[in-house]
Amino acid sequence: MKVLYFTLSVVIADQLSKLFVKGFSIPFLHIKVSGMLLGDSFRVIGNFFRITFVENPGMAFGIGLGITTKLLISVFSILASIGLFWYLYKVKDHSFSLRFSLSLILGGAIGNLIDRVFYGVFYGYDKLFYGRVVDFFDFDFFHVAMFGRSYERFPVFNVADAAVTIGVLTLILFYKQNTTETESAVEAPVEEIQSETSSDENVSGEQKA
Repeated sequence: MKVLYFTLSVVIADQLSKLFVKGFSIPFLHIKVSGMLLGDSFRVIGNFFRITFVENPGMAFGIGLGITTKLLISVFSILASIGLFWYLYKVKDHSFSLRFSLSLILGGAIGNLIDRVFYGVFYGYDKLFYGRVVDFFDFDFFHVAMFGRSYERFPVFNVADAAVTIGVLTLILFYKQNTTETESAVEAPVEEIQSETSSDENVSGEQKA
């Protein structure tokens, strides 16, 4: 499944960008990247696009959740990633648009999953499965209200969030094609069974005759 290269690319790009934003060190290689302080922000394109370091314990686009729900979200993310991988394998012979979109969604899911599962331990602020997702893309698009919260700017997000969004939009864009293809894939085995059944009945009829 060559589309998994897209998944791998998303995970690598996502994690590298987060590590450089948050900072990391590898003592035995004498590598240390200071990163940004939580809440730091600098302009890239005026006030329209900024890099702003924030963390959230919940879902994509800074949608926070209670501490009790964090473990459930982490476990659900693991199961969802496994389910996506299985489904991607199942549709390996389907259209590129379907496989491409699923590979992006899977890459985004794994990217944020790594934060939730390992970052708490890696950065020493919490235990396994209780990490916080690193976000940093900060765009000034429009005022938006989401899940009971009001945002003056678009919710800060990361590479993984962007990959999931692009994947979902691709699924929607090619929805009709993918639906038709899936229906054809389901109908083919049924027609084959009906054909075999009809052949058996004919053979049986000939033998009786």
